[in-house]
Amino acid sequence: MVSSQRPVPNKIQKQQYLSISPSDSVLKDDDVELEFSDVFGPLPEEANDIVYDEPAVVYSRSHSLVGPSSLDSHSLKLTKLTLRETEDSIDLVECIEGESLKENDEFSGNDDSDSDKALEGDMVKVSGVVGKDDFEILKVVGKGAFGKVYQVRKKETSEIYAMKVMRKDHIMEKNHAEYMKAERDILTKIDHPFIVQLKYSFQTKYRLYLVLDFINGGHLFFQLYHQGLFREDLARVYTAEIVSAVSHLHEKGIMHRDLKPENILMDTDGHVMLTDFGLAKEFEENTRSNSMCGTTEYMAPEIVRGKGHDKAADWWSVGILLYEMLTGKPPFMGNKGKIQQKIVKDKIKLPQFLSNEAHAMLKGLLQKEPERRLGSGPSGAEEIKAHKWFKGINWKKLEAREVEPSFKPEVSGRQCIANFDKCWTEMSVLDSPASSPSSDPKANPFTNFSYVRPPPSFLQRSTSNL
Repeated sequence: MVSSQRPVPNKIQKQQYLSISPSDSVLKDDDVELEFSDVFGPLPEEANDIVYDEPAVVYSRSHSLVGPSSLDSHSLKLTKLTLRETEDSIDLVECIEGESLKENDEFSGNDDSDSDKALEGDMVKVSGVVGKDDFEILKVVGKGAFGKVYQVRKKETSEIYAMKVMRKDHIMEKNHAEYMKAERDILTKIDHPFIVQLKYSFQTKYRLYLVLDFINGGHLFFQLYHQGLFREDLARVYTAEIVSAVSHLHEKGIMHRDLKPENILMDTDGHVMLTDFGLAKEFEENTRSNSMCGTTEYMAPEIVRGKGHDKAADWWSVGILLYEMLTGKPPFMGNKGKIQQKIVKDKIKLPQFLSNEAHAMLKGLLQKEPERRLGSGPSGAEEIKAHKWFKGINWKKLEAREVEPSFKPEVSGRQCIANFDKCWTEMSVLDSPASSPSSDPKANPFTNFSYVRPPPSFLQRSTSNL
């Protein structure tokens, strides 16, 4: 999972939120390389379940995690959309123990999806193939478990993208190859105004690449952290856009399973953009997944119990997101074990300063029994959209991006990186050498990974038959 952070904006529209001040322990400078949740300091002291009559400071939370799972194949049969790829990856990466790549190998142009001649150093450009030589690396804008995210420019068009680069050796060490393939395959199916699009994917001997829309308005988490609590009118628009995006995923047979503010970006117009499908899974109706996955604070009770979950788990996470937007922190806090106990057993206390309609929405989404949860009925997401809290939302206009949020992040241009912290943007763009994966050299878990997003009309015709 990938994270970045947003500095305090220069101009704040205070009418849209309640201002709060972070504690003295937050955002201290350290000499160590920071993970996302490390930035926000230690957890606050454990509090008894009280009603939050006063705004609370957003606090650090646990990382995304994956537990035991019996993974199915996620191969997407879109051969017309997939580029030619030779046998590459694992069977071509055998090297002497301890051998290092050249320092600039990460962006050197030796792409193993090209011919053997290219692997020998004589780069042969295959018509239609997109590789790392087609992009100019500008800045590091994030870091995750398997690699980094870069701001890049496509050389022939000067378009700016985000390039997620994942090391195969790290993926194989954690046995996450199926999740990485699933992320790529799922992203090729998605076409929605509030979901980040995959533009290209390809691989080299040592890494996987996903090239996505570059969204530079900052994470929802940082807007929430720096601005304070969102008032209901603003939270309503954000939540409606998230509901629209999740509904689209469910219609495509996809569960996100890691919905949280860090995985929701804001674009220059103030709209939310759902991202990071590293834990997403394709599903069939009336089937359940047994994976223990997600981020603890946002896990549905059925995931914590380990008795199987379905798409209703996403609606629980939407409820937790809404609660955090309106109150400043998720309803369950403490260490991991404590949080899990509270998710399963404790009743959620709703702040008195919220409207009756917001109370009703939260109660519906945060039902502990998934079959009783709002969105789990025969009409699915439509019963959420029809809820009285969303009265006044024109869903057709919303999905046409005609409903403008009252807050817009400060962005100076397409290449602006002001909403990414310097702990990322000041990193060197040269990555460290990667060792070859230690799995069976004859196995290639990343075949058919390359992809170029077709024109929208062609994609709609292709995916409508899936």
